[in-house]
Amino acid sequence: MRSKPETTANVSVKEYCFSKRQIKGVVEASQFKWTFTWSFDKGLLLVNPPLGRALIQDALLRFLLKNDYELEAGSEYRFIISAKF
Repeated sequence: MRSKPETTANVSVKEYCFSKRQIKGVVEASQFKWTFTWSFDKGLLLVNPPLGRALIQDALLRFLLKNDYELEAGSEYRFIISAKF
């Protein structure tokens, strides 16, 4: 039986500002690295640089929506993406 492709994404939360209603951080998966800003009151996720953004944006948004109340600045998190980068 063939195993499903997957990639582990590592998320580092750099800033959690409740007054601005934003989380800022870095996400890395395979050889890619992006910075992100999640404006959770607006449901807006900005990911930079644009190179490879389509690979991570939806999976990162699902992770943030599921875990945003548990995230803390200075902490590291991981999630699995069902694709091989």
